[in-house]
Amino acid sequence: MDEQLPLTNFSLHNTMSDIKYLPGKEPHPSEHRLIFKNIDRAGWDTSIDTYIADGGYDQLKKAIKMEPSAITNEVKTSGLRGRGGAGFPTGVKWGFIPPNNTKPVYLICNADESEPGTFKDRYILHQDPHQLIEGMVISAFAVGAKTAFIYMREEFPEAALTIERAIEEARAKNLVGNDILGSGFDLEIWVHRGAAAYICGEETGLIESLEGKRPYPRIKPPYFPAALGLYMAPTIVNNVESLCHVKHIIEMGGAEYAKLGVERNTGTRILCVSGDVKNPGYYEVQVGKITMGELLNDICGGPKDGRSFKAVIPGGSSSKILRCEEVFKIGRGEDAKDLAFWDIQMDFDTLAACGTMAGSGGVIVLDDSRKMSWVLNNINHFYAHESCGQCTPCREGNGWMKKISDRIVNGLAAPEDIQTLEDVAYQIDGKTICAFGEASSWPVEAIISKFRDELTAETSQDNQRLSKEQLQREAYLAE
Repeated sequence: MDEQLPLTNFSLHNTMSDIKYLPGKEPHPSEHRLIFKNIDRAGWDTSIDTYIADGGYDQLKKAIKMEPSAITNEVKTSGLRGRGGAGFPTGVKWGFIPPNNTKPVYLICNADESEPGTFKDRYILHQDPHQLIEGMVISAFAVGAKTAFIYMREEFPEAALTIERAIEEARAKNLVGNDILGSGFDLEIWVHRGAAAYICGEETGLIESLEGKRPYPRIKPPYFPAALGLYMAPTIVNNVESLCHVKHIIEMGGAEYAKLGVERNTGTRILCVSGDVKNPGYYEVQVGKITMGELLNDICGGPKDGRSFKAVIPGGSSSKILRCEEVFKIGRGEDAKDLAFWDIQMDFDTLAACGTMAGSGGVIVLDDSRKMSWVLNNINHFYAHESCGQCTPCREGNGWMKKISDRIVNGLAAPEDIQTLEDVAYQIDGKTICAFGEASSWPVEAIISKFRDELTAETSQDNQRLSKEQLQREAYLAE
């Protein structure tokens, strides 16, 4: 029978008030630190003794006595949505493992963190590794996995050493390995270091890489990882931040956790703010409890002196850009209402209703000093470099988009090239095996749609239009 967790008198703000942080690293008053409670904390270190002294692994001791299905139900009740980009309900994903499964089940922690503008998971890996390990052990127990992997990008060498040391510390205290805490549950956790390819952030590309293959994403269906994942066995792939939330859900209870945030957008999430603000950095807030205006002006201190905000990319480079003067129509029919950019709630559903996405939480801010042609070219260069090359529209199209945006920033483009660039983007969008096609084409579509006049102003009728035949020839010669 599924157990129900008792409600606990959990007050995170009281806990935070007792914590001292390093000078200059104190949380903003609007923050609600849960996952980042120990980040930049004075006197904190990554040892297991420090973690246990602060209540670490208490939730594993509680969870290991529960029925696995009860843990999954608590995660479902919490409303936790994945923090890696897609925002899919975590507990629902766990429930996709076939009930009649006879194969081994695997758990994979996606620590690749390759989305430009995102820099949250690395802080957990570097400063609070045992929080991740505790969340992973609880999650593995819930889904029936006896083998787990942490897939980490090559640029995190110190994080890899920190995590491996933490795993061995946990093993020495019977928190990882055989017969964990005398429960009869076994779990091995392995760190696998990838070669830092963006495509390995996509879960099936990651799985292919973990199997030692070129990271070509798999077609879904049929290759949904929960049914046909690693070694064609059921596999759950969760983000670092998502797995850390699990231990807090066990501590608080799913219903209590769901009181954080807003309806359908529960808990906290870490926003990584970069670019043209006075106070860039990471901020953990309740989902949907702050607006875009509060984030940029109150928490981040507003624009740099003498500048004004121009646009924001709200969920990592793959999300569609928003102009700061935009007004969005939210809802349908008689329920439709206008929503100004500054009043956008920072949650999954509101950002989606505004035509973009919350993504990985990477908020990239652009002020009036930024040329949109430069922004577009920067993004196009990244995606042209990172395409895995499996799908023709993506492999060829991203190179074409890069070449056209090169011409724009170098003053060589004709006005018609803007339309050609847009056409190429739409020929990639929705025509690839994985979401890389959308990740690379959406920024182009949005920037052209919202800044067409600015881009066109950088072209000249005196320049020769770049035909698709020229694009193909230049791409061939570049190879």
